[in-house]
Amino acid sequence: MLELIDISLSFGEKQVLHHLNLSLKAGERIAIMGPSGCGKTSLLRVALSLQLPDRGSIQCAAERTAAVFQEPRLLPWRTASENVNLVLSDRVETLPTARKWLERLELGDAFNLYPAELSGGMQQRVSLARALAATPELLVLDEPFKGLDEALRRRVIQVVGESLNRTALLLATHSEEEAQALGCHILRYQDGQFL
Repeated sequence: MLELIDISLSFGEKQVLHHLNLSLKAGERIAIMGPSGCGKTSLLRVALSLQLPDRGSIQCAAERTAAVFQEPRLLPWRTASENVNLVLSDRVETLPTARKWLERLELGDAFNLYPAELSGGMQQRVSLARALAATPELLVLDEPFKGLDEALRRRVIQVVGESLNRTALLLATHSEEEAQALGCHILRYQDGQFL
């Protein structure tokens, strides 16, 4: 599904990825854990081909990939339901499906609200709804549950876990509890490599 082979990446003098190898099979769930600033986000960006490594290669067999980043990436001129509907062919007929995803993530009252009218946690849940609605073969999540209170975070994690089916998951998190709740194999990451 996803193979990172001998990946290295530096920003100036700082090497954030050092001859790193990672293999993620279809349906497999991997959580990358490590201290802030250790390169977890850079690793995910390389996996998504949003950042070119200095060396190494990336092989991805997923036809449909979705990602949720630490900050919501919503179109400000579209409502919550329209943002989710983008991945559902963006037609009026698919809006009810977009709304169902928002309801599952407890955003039933936010259908017609624009991102500027939503709290940061609500925007993040809209981003999650959009990613899950895409039914990706590979889902990449970069600390997606930040900003949610404890009870809501648990409920959202449950919805995400139930929605994965055969989707491969690559998660960056500081929380072992989140990784375990999603059934992830945990890889510890520090100084540009796995421990």
